[in-house]
Amino acid sequence: MVSESNNSPSIKKIVIFASGQGSNAKRIIEYFSNTNQIEVTHVFSNNIKAPVLRTAHDLEVNALHFDRSAFYDTHEVLNLLKDIEPDLIVLAGFLWMMPKNIIKNFPNKIINLHPALLPKYGGKGMYGANVHKAVLDNKEAETGISFHYVNEKYDEGKMIAQEIIPVNENETVATLQKRIHELEHKHFVKVIEDLLINE
Repeated sequence: MVSESNNSPSIKKIVIFASGQGSNAKRIIEYFSNTNQIEVTHVFSNNIKAPVLRTAHDLEVNALHFDRSAFYDTHEVLNLLKDIEPDLIVLAGFLWMMPKNIIKNFPNKIINLHPALLPKYGGKGMYGANVHKAVLDNKEAETGISFHYVNEKYDEGKMIAQEIIPVNENETVATLQKRIHELEHKHFVKVIEDLLINE
């Protein structure tokens, strides 16, 4: 159940889109539950089996599943977003391309986190372990995370911020993924705060 405080103009509303485990979504929900300026009101997922839906429910955030038709064809998801009127839509491990109609209706209000230093290792298929494997295969000296606005092409929207870490000697996909997750959990909430409170 969403509290009545959502109706207060002083509280910024976030909607999170996620497709899987939802560790970043959990971190964002928990972090902002301790503030009176920003609140996650809804989590949307295209995967009915995604653990993120259970996480949201457990943290008393509205959890909604949608299918491809509701997202791309019937505008059901768009209409829900219009009703919610979020100040920011956050893609946290969301694997589908955002429809043009949602991007058009929420200009500069949709952000994405990518687990690499864009423009390298972005685009379709570049998510999760695939990204880290590509970084290691190409013997990159450094990697990191990128926060960017969402446009009509995968990972090509205007850059908001990047955080860089060195690739360690004897790094594996598993160790790199763990370090990147730690970087995400540290910086995602800061980027959101900067966009919504320090705008």
